[in-house]
Amino acid sequence: MARIKYYYDTESCRYERIRTSKWDILVNSLAFLTVATVIATGLVYGYMLYFESPEETQLRKENQELLIYYNLMSKDMESISQVLQGMQERDDDIYRVIFGVNPLADEIRTGGTGGANKYRALMEKGLSREDLILNDLQKIDVLKKQMYIQTKSYDEIVELAKNKENFLAALPAIQPVSNNELKRISSGFGYRIDPYLKTRRKHPGIDFSLEIGSPVYATGDGKVKYTKRSLSSYGKQVHIDHDFGFETKYAHLDQILVRKGQRLKRGDLIGYSGNSGKSTGPHLHYEVIVNGKKINSQTLKLPSGKILKGKERELFETKKIRLDVLKSEKIIGLN
Repeated sequence: MARIKYYYDTESCRYERIRTSKWDILVNSLAFLTVATVIATGLVYGYMLYFESPEETQLRKENQELLIYYNLMSKDMESISQVLQGMQERDDDIYRVIFGVNPLADEIRTGGTGGANKYRALMEKGLSREDLILNDLQKIDVLKKQMYIQTKSYDEIVELAKNKENFLAALPAIQPVSNNELKRISSGFGYRIDPYLKTRRKHPGIDFSLEIGSPVYATGDGKVKYTKRSLSSYGKQVHIDHDFGFETKYAHLDQILVRKGQRLKRGDLIGYSGNSGKSTGPHLHYEVIVNGKKINSQTLKLPSGKILKGKERELFETKKIRLDVLKSEKIIGLN
C-alpha cells in the first residue's frame, strides 16, 4: 500500500493531503528517464573510450599478428626478388654467353602485368589500407611474371645444352672459299664508295676475289632457305638457314648446285663463284646474318664451347628444378 503524504497549510492551519496529478507523474517520469539516459550514455561512452570489449581485444591481437606476418611476407618477397635478380644476371652473363645467344631484352623481363582494371574489385571496396594491399599485389604480379619468363629462358638454355653439338655444327665458322683459290679480299664489311653509285654506302658483307668457277662451300650445317637467279643485284645466290638465329648468303655465283629445302653439312659444295648480277668483276659476296642483323663475319665471336661442370652445373640444375616445381604447382604463371 502506497504511503500517503501530507503537508501543513498555514492558511487553514490544517494538514492537507498531498495529491499528485497524472501530469506531474508523467513529467517526473520523463525527467527521470532523461537523466538516467544521459548518465547511462556517458558511462557507456566512457567505457568504450577507455576500455576494450572482448571482441575488440581479440581483433587488436589478430591485427598485431597479421602485421607481423605481413612484415615477414614483405621480407620474403624482397629476398625472392634478390634471388631472382641473381638468377637473371647469371642467365644473361654466364649461360647465354656460353651458348652465344643474346641476353633477354629489359622490356621483356620488366613487361607489364595488367592495368588498373585488374584490381578494380579491390579498389571499389574502399579499404582503409587499400594502397598497401595494391602495392603488394603489384609486387607479387611482377615477381610471377619475371619468374615465368625466367623459366622460359632456362627452358631455352636447357634446349641449347641438349643441342650443343648441333649448335656448334651450325655456326658459320669457316671461310666459304679455299685459300688456294682466293686472290684477295676485294672489299670488307662496312662503309665504302659504291663502285656503281660512286657514293658512300654500307657494304653488308665481304667480297672474295676469285676466278670464275672457284668452289664455294657452306660455312655451317643448315638448310637452303632459297636460291635465286637474277640479272641484277646479287645475281645468282644461295641463302642458307643454319638455325639458332644464324643465316648466310652467297652471291654473284656462276653455278648453283643446291635446291630449296636441301640439308647441308659444313664444307658441302653449294656452287661455283662467278660474276653474275650487279658485279664489277669475278668474286663471291658473302654475308652472315645473326638474328636478322647483318654482321661482320671476320669479327664474329664464336662461343668457346665451355661446358658447365661441378658446382656451376649443380647450381644451374638446382635452380631449374625449383622453377619447374613452382611452374608445375601453378605458383607462377601469367594472369
